[in-house]
Amino acid sequence: MGNDGRVSDEIAAGSPASYPLPRAYGYVGDPAVQAEWDGRYADREQLWSGQPNGALVAEVGALTPGRVLDVGCGEGADAVWLASGGWDVTAIEVSGVALERAAGHARDAGVAVRWVHAELAQAMLPPASFDLVSAQYPALLRTPDAAAERALLAAVAPGGVLLLVHHAGMDTQQVHDGGFDPADYVWLPMVAALLNDDWEVERDEQRPRVAPDGGAGAHPTGDQVLRARRLR
Repeated sequence: MGNDGRVSDEIAAGSPASYPLPRAYGYVGDPAVQAEWDGRYADREQLWSGQPNGALVAEVGALTPGRVLDVGCGEGADAVWLASGGWDVTAIEVSGVALERAAGHARDAGVAVRWVHAELAQAMLPPASFDLVSAQYPALLRTPDAAAERALLAAVAPGGVLLLVHHAGMDTQQVHDGGFDPADYVWLPMVAALLNDDWEVERDEQRPRVAPDGGAGAHPTGDQVLRARRLR
C-alpha cells in the first residue's frame, strides 16, 4: 500500500512468500486511532481466537468466490480463511501491529492477501469493485457525514453483497469506565438507513452466537446480521 492509502500494484501482484510487512506502506487515517488499536494489540500476543467468524462462514459458503474486502481484518483470520477458499482478498485495518500478525498468518497458510493500512473512509479504495464487503464486528467511528457507512456501500460492486455483523445489543449499552461510548460508533441500523432501491436486504436479523475458543472474543453472545445485495 502506498502512502496515499491505495493498494499498490506491487502488493497486488506479490506472491505469499514475498509479501512485505504492511507497516512499510504507511498509514492513512487519524494517528490517534492507530495508536489506540496498536496499544490494544501490543498488550497481548493474540487478541482474537484465530478462527474465522461464524456468521461469515455461514453466510459466505454458498457464494461464488470473487473479490472481497475484509473491513477491520484484525489478526487476519477471516482474510486467510477467505483466501484459502479462493477469494481475491483485500483486507483493511488501522493497527499496524495487527496487520503484521495477519501478514504472518497469511504467509504461514501460503495465501496471498492485499493489506491496506488505513481507516476505511480514508483508504480511497476502488469504488463498486468488490463482490463481497465483509465487516465483522467493526469499530467504525461515527461522523456527521456518515463517511464510514457510505464507504461500506460504495465499495460493493453491482450484484455484490454487503455483510455486516455486530454484537447484538452493544449499541444500547451505557458508557463504560474504559471509555467505550456506543454513540461514537457505527451500528447496523445506521447502514441499513442508507440502503435505497438499488439494494435488496436479504438478511436483517438477530441470531445466537458462540465465539470460537480462545482470544478476547470467546464468549457467548448474540449477533445482529445485515446482508444486502446491490442490484445496480
